[in-house]
Amino acid sequence: MSTHGWLSRLANRFVRKGEGEYHPGPWYLPITGGWLPVGVGESLNWWQRGYDPVSGGASAMVEACVSAYAQTVAMCPGDHWRLNKKGGRDRVTTSALARILRHPNDYQSISDFLLNATRSLYCDGNTYALALRNDRYEIDELHLMDPSLSQPLLATTGDIFYQLGGNDIISKRTNGEPLIVPQRDVLHIRLHTRRNRFPVPLVGESPIIAAYEDIGVSTAISRQQASFYLNEARPSAVLSTDLVLDKDQVQALRDRWNDQAKGLHQGGTPILTAGLKVQPWAVGGKDAATADILKLSNEHIALAFRVPLQILGLGGTNYASTELLMQSWIASGLGFCLNHIEEAFGVLFMLKGQPDEYVEFDTAALLRSALKDRIEALARGVQGGIYAPNEARQAEGLNGVPYGDEPRVQQQVVPLSAAGKIPAAPGPEAPPSAPPTPAPPPEKGNRDAVQRAVKQLRDNANRIGKRRVSG
Repeated sequence: MSTHGWLSRLANRFVRKGEGEYHPGPWYLPITGGWLPVGVGESLNWWQRGYDPVSGGASAMVEACVSAYAQTVAMCPGDHWRLNKKGGRDRVTTSALARILRHPNDYQSISDFLLNATRSLYCDGNTYALALRNDRYEIDELHLMDPSLSQPLLATTGDIFYQLGGNDIISKRTNGEPLIVPQRDVLHIRLHTRRNRFPVPLVGESPIIAAYEDIGVSTAISRQQASFYLNEARPSAVLSTDLVLDKDQVQALRDRWNDQAKGLHQGGTPILTAGLKVQPWAVGGKDAATADILKLSNEHIALAFRVPLQILGLGGTNYASTELLMQSWIASGLGFCLNHIEEAFGVLFMLKGQPDEYVEFDTAALLRSALKDRIEALARGVQGGIYAPNEARQAEGLNGVPYGDEPRVQQQVVPLSAAGKIPAAPGPEAPPSAPPTPAPPPEKGNRDAVQRAVKQLRDNANRIGKRRVSG
């Protein structure tokens, strides 16, 4: 068999099922949007049974996870970086990419653009944006499109095109004509392509697919509890007695109780007779069990989106600082999201990639409220010679100071090769010599020794006198 025939048979295995043919769920609804879980979609009249498609807005927990990604990415400013000859990097401010990262189009800010782009990515699994070029063939504008009305198309030659729709502004500017553009003019950010959504692997899938069972459980619990609380008749207390009362007697006792404890007489003191006793209405453990199930479902949804519960304000293990919490999320879900969007921009603008030329979103903006952690990091960076004082000041929006452009370290920090050339410190000085010990005086009571000493002094005096006379 030829290679072309083998590829054709392999491709036929992955095409979409024809109309009326069965394929396993979950099922995607391209017109209304959303997904049908397996148990729901097996019924042709699923809407008559009270089921709704699972979508990004179907659960408060899903909305919290999606908003956490979208709002966090929108907070991080992006820059175009290029490797320089010294091994460092320079910020490029005059490129088309740098302009797009500041003003993507004439009706959206970059924060608005990234907010909606990230939301589309995690709700649908795909983000589509139309790139319009200027006279120099540079990308001059980016326009977000509706992922439910956009899709990639595969030509017979294998070339990739995109059918785009869902942007009313672009639709007005193009007189409503359908847009079919080549791949080079489309920013397409997609998540994993795990299922057979034609054409494979050009269509991504949202994490909602992995959590749709928990979303369904959470939605069912919420609806059931709402219906229960709206329709239930749960009294705060009941009156009980061992007597057998007829209907009129029961109604008379109820009226007397209401007269003393309801309306304007609320807070009064009813007096019970005929052996009546007040028993508070006990609440069973079903409500607590329902809350536990709902909490577990929310934890599963957060796990599928890889969002720490602390980010959503739902407790969990406390972190020592805001920086540790954000670094933990950056090391998992948020770091992937930022890198994924950066690489998609790099592909559209044909950058060389790391480390030569790339896009990077600055996550330091996430620590804008953590003043203590930020200042301590900058101070240690300056003391360690990583940052110059002016670089640290510029990071805080302060002006530079004289002689602050050069990094500095303490004097005792030297390389190992220079450690042997350091002169040794001088040793301690020798102690001064002790004076000569005088002759011990003669002991008292020894007359002979005293006479000898006196005689010796006289002889010495005579010799000295003779020398002076002779001299």
